[in-house]
Amino acid sequence: MSKRPEITKMLSLSVRRHINPRNDPRIYMAAEVTFDYGTSAAVRVDFMRFKPMNNTVSGIEKGDFYCYEIKSSVEDFHSKNGHNFLGDLNYYIMPEDVYEQVKNEIPYRVGVYVPGQKNYRGDWYDLKSVKKAVRQNRKRPVSEMLLMMFRSAAREIV
Repeated sequence: MSKRPEITKMLSLSVRRHINPRNDPRIYMAAEVTFDYGTSAAVRVDFMRFKPMNNTVSGIEKGDFYCYEIKSSVEDFHSKNGHNFLGDLNYYIMPEDVYEQVKNEIPYRVGVYVPGQKNYRGDWYDLKSVKKAVRQNRKRPVSEMLLMMFRSAAREIV
């Protein structure tokens, strides 16, 4: 693979297809989700998915948030930006060679996906898990998480 912007673009497309392979409107996702906007502590998550248990009140309240952070290079991994794991289950998405170089620095609870083979339907890669995420206790309420996702998803529609 080539330069960092192309790697980031390919990983972004791959994670979009991983989260929602068939453009299913019942899969709730958003890109570049910002929390604490307008403060000095603002953070942005590359991709988020919300998976409710079901569509009842308690099923929504018990739903899981998945956060995905793209790291296209070792330098990108070592930068202070983009390690925003606010979800119940959190993942890095990175090339396999980057994973091999940083795997001992990845926090215990954070999982990792790497590109596998190219998908037969397009220019993206099927992601394969090389490290499973371990559930962590979320610090933010469902309502805030959903509002931030909604705001980011609405930005893409316009």
